[in-house]
Amino acid sequence: MNFFDLTGKVAIVTGGAVGLGGGISLGLAKAGADIAVVTSNDRSRETQNQIEALGREVHTIVANLSDEQELPRVINEALSAFGKIDILVNNAGIIRRTPAAEHSAKDWHDVVNLNMNSTFFLCQLAGREMIKQGHGKIINIASMLSFQGGINVPGYTASKHAVAGITKALANEWASKGVQVNAIAPGYMATDNTQALRADPERSSQILARIPAGRWGTTEDLQGAAIFLASAASDYMNGHVLCVDGGWMNR
Repeated sequence: MNFFDLTGKVAIVTGGAVGLGGGISLGLAKAGADIAVVTSNDRSRETQNQIEALGREVHTIVANLSDEQELPRVINEALSAFGKIDILVNNAGIIRRTPAAEHSAKDWHDVVNLNMNSTFFLCQLAGREMIKQGHGKIINIASMLSFQGGINVPGYTASKHAVAGITKALANEWASKGVQVNAIAPGYMATDNTQALRADPERSSQILARIPAGRWGTTEDLQGAAIFLASAASDYMNGHVLCVDGGWMNR
């Protein structure tokens, strides 16, 4: 028996067209899942084309996840396309880098609204479907800043602490209903969100010095963890925040 086989499963991946989300979408498809890719625009088709090349079905949903009124449509469109939802990956998120004393109310609300509010409400909407069918996997994307304070990112830190808390709270309620809710906390990954850090020689060298693996993470580094948490291999895993960080948290 292949505990990691996702053949016949349907996954929704928010922010699933590019970056870490694109890597997760592709990883789940490699394991056999069909994918509903949720994106803020449909300009990039590379990930979708790669999924189709694997022989998997892919449906693109263009939505503004900061608009709470659009969230039910995301779930309903995925249900219309595939008839069920087995896996939800809440990956979409933003970061605003400003010292706390200068952090604007707009930046705070923009970050918290997308990173925290949309995560909870999509969990709630998909969770209802999963509870009805008696099984499901929810994977929230947390952060090293679900554990630490960070510098110049107060809204992001608050939102990622919240993602970890939401994950644990929902796991407590839904584990007995056959729905596993867990999270992945990526370390310092080479994505658009960290471009400013990677471009700063001093900060980049400080970060790399603390990572035992000696490198920034890649989108491929998250695929195994996502497949594990989406598969039967993690059926007794509930409310865990799994660090995929090259060893950052060990230091």
